[in-house]
Amino acid sequence: MRNSIVEEGLPMSMYMNPRFKRGSPAALVNVKELPVSSRSRNARTGNMNPPPLIRTLDMKVDNLGRELREDLKGVESKKTNLGLTRYNTKRKRNSTAWPPFAFSNLRVSLSTLCVSMDCDCTIDAELRSEISALLTPPSPAQVDKYLDEQIKSSNRHCYGIKIKQNGEFGKGVYADLGFKEGELLLKDQMLVGLQHSSNKIDCLVCSFCFRFIGSVELQIGRRLYLQELGVSASQGCCQTDYSSEDDDLGDSGPSSSSCKEKVPLPKGFAESLMNGGIKLPYSDKFPLPPAVPCHGGCGEAYYCSKLCAESDWDLSHSLLCTGEKSEAVSREALVQFIQHANDTNDIFLLAAKAVSSSILKYRKLKVAHSEEQENKPNVSGIPYPSLLLEAWKPMSVGHKRRWWDCIALPFDVESSDEVAFRMQIRELAFTSLQLLKAAIFDEECKSLFSLNIYGHIIGMFELNNLDLVVASPVEDYFLYIDDLPYPEKKEAEEITRPFLDALGDDYSVCCQGTAFYPLQSCMNHSCSPNAKAFKGEEDRDGQATIIALKPISKGEEITISYVDEDLPFEERQALLADYGFKCRCPKCLEEEP
Repeated sequence: MRNSIVEEGLPMSMYMNPRFKRGSPAALVNVKELPVSSRSRNARTGNMNPPPLIRTLDMKVDNLGRELREDLKGVESKKTNLGLTRYNTKRKRNSTAWPPFAFSNLRVSLSTLCVSMDCDCTIDAELRSEISALLTPPSPAQVDKYLDEQIKSSNRHCYGIKIKQNGEFGKGVYADLGFKEGELLLKDQMLVGLQHSSNKIDCLVCSFCFRFIGSVELQIGRRLYLQELGVSASQGCCQTDYSSEDDDLGDSGPSSSSCKEKVPLPKGFAESLMNGGIKLPYSDKFPLPPAVPCHGGCGEAYYCSKLCAESDWDLSHSLLCTGEKSEAVSREALVQFIQHANDTNDIFLLAAKAVSSSILKYRKLKVAHSEEQENKPNVSGIPYPSLLLEAWKPMSVGHKRRWWDCIALPFDVESSDEVAFRMQIRELAFTSLQLLKAAIFDEECKSLFSLNIYGHIIGMFELNNLDLVVASPVEDYFLYIDDLPYPEKKEAEEITRPFLDALGDDYSVCCQGTAFYPLQSCMNHSCSPNAKAFKGEEDRDGQATIIALKPISKGEEITISYVDEDLPFEERQALLADYGFKCRCPKCLEEEP
């Protein structure tokens, strides 16, 4: 029976898309293709040197058989556990050990590698002036104008804040009116964002706004079906990153499901739940928007509405779609690029979105300019490089450095090996860029395909990005069943208990990803912050939400913490040194020896 929540004509492949199955960012990684950052994913970010967010790869290779591995690559993700209803953010340094590095072999070929890469980066040499123009920070007046436009944008909640600049700290966010403790300060729409590749195995969400889509039955059935095949990647949402609003909320879900081994379902139950053959009691109280497939035919991207589908297509997906209607130069090369990103680090997919969005915006500006020239022939034309600078403007505002320069040195890499480590990171970016260039190259936007530009884009994400987290409706559903009065609870659990037991402790997996938020990224750090990133139970999409930790007066700077502010002074300073500054906040000045 066709699932009623899925649009007519939607193929069953959405449930078991091969690329969802091989969407592991770490499966079968070559040791030479090093992971990206030792810094843990963090939702407390800011602008001038906000915490890096590039996700550290888990290098564990699943032990599936060769055939299954080839088709269904899985990877363990951070174990996570959401609170009951509301979620705020915590940061913890990643303790995952890095894989052994073949530095002895690398040193032998390091000079050869440098020469080879420099020779191949012909765009960087050929378009030095154009690249320099793209990387030159805009003037304070230009930054103020752009950010004011973002503040006034209808898709953001940011009344009562303004952004100022000064020579010492760069950009900063300030209160333009008074705020009470717990009051919403900002809801910021991402410039670019993505769901982590491995998380796609467990969560089906809109590829544009990241709302959960389909139905509760589809979300549960799809996870269990993949789990039966041995490819479930996540185990909840990290408790260190997301904790409940109150410390005394107790268990994060139905108590009887805690600390239990997963109990397999009878064969066919998961598939029946997934395709609509089984209806769960009270699931209609948790409606989700129907899944709308990408009209390009890729079978990878799904949306909560046609509006989101069209918006994503216009923004970047038309170039990054692998379907028949794709506007990519080479779909085969695009598939190779995506596979490389999934096998190394999916931050390359986000960088591709940034490049694609700039190309598509440039093309729109060019068409509009040509039409204006036809209507007003006496008006002098605007050089195409200026149009590209205009298209690049959203990216130009973010604080950035080259990725291989700003990435933190992993804990288990000796300082003597730092140069070799950074060269491997550069090599990884170079390989990714060559694949992307083969897939979507545009001669008129040639400078966007320079290694210097690519490195700065990823470096901007490293320094600014915020965790993208959306709570799962599956958690709300099981909590609702758990709170039912007797005998309704008993009757409902006769149906739901087998599915809950099959999911085990990780019955609730949130959507996890990474995104760049233009306004939130302007927030500076303090070890005694007056604001924090916080997702309430009403926040069901990928917007960044910032609330006040304490009363904030008009004119006061709004600050967040890039690190765990409860750490000792020396540890905080060591962590913040990775961001290139020494913290001089009141707390640090008071605790400094």
